[in-house]
Amino acid sequence: MGFLDGLLGRSKPAKADLDVLFRVPQAALTLQAEGFAFSGRGAVCFRDADGRADDELIASAQEMIRTDPDASVELLHDEFGFTWLEVTRPTGDVSGLVTDLHAVNSTLADHGFDAGLLCSTVVFEQDGRRLALVYLFKRGTFYPFVPDPAAARRRDNPVELQIRALVEGDIPIEADLGRWLAIWGAPGL
Repeated sequence: MGFLDGLLGRSKPAKADLDVLFRVPQAALTLQAEGFAFSGRGAVCFRDADGRADDELIASAQEMIRTDPDASVELLHDEFGFTWLEVTRPTGDVSGLVTDLHAVNSTLADHGFDAGLLCSTVVFEQDGRRLALVYLFKRGTFYPFVPDPAAARRRDNPVELQIRALVEGDIPIEADLGRWLAIWGAPGL
């Protein structure tokens, strides 16, 4: 940050701590003890930039993930104009999935596309109910997102609060509930 930026009150946003993603396997064990099983699915959400530079990085990240025969990756677009890179792994491999998500986030961030990174998800399920632990890239925190299986576009807020209480010792939880955004159309949900 330069002198003029400091004088005018401008600041650079804090760099995201992607290493907290590696704490998700511990949260997965906590959730498993409560009956939520890892679904084998996760994704990175970002705003696709115009041009070829990010397309080449995304293709490179996909190829990197595909080197593992147990992993698959797919590029998807949702109804809101966001791009999702969905990774699927065997249901017991939370660590492998988290490593893949970290690699995608790091690749885009290290090449200057961090402004377009929005969130990453790791999906769990219990009796037909889906739960995503959502990592907010710009905040370095997580929150649970639980769609209500009985109604379209409605969240199950009581379950989200219960999940927060369960995993807050495992992962950093976003304290501002206003930032717990609905991610309708996210892969795996």
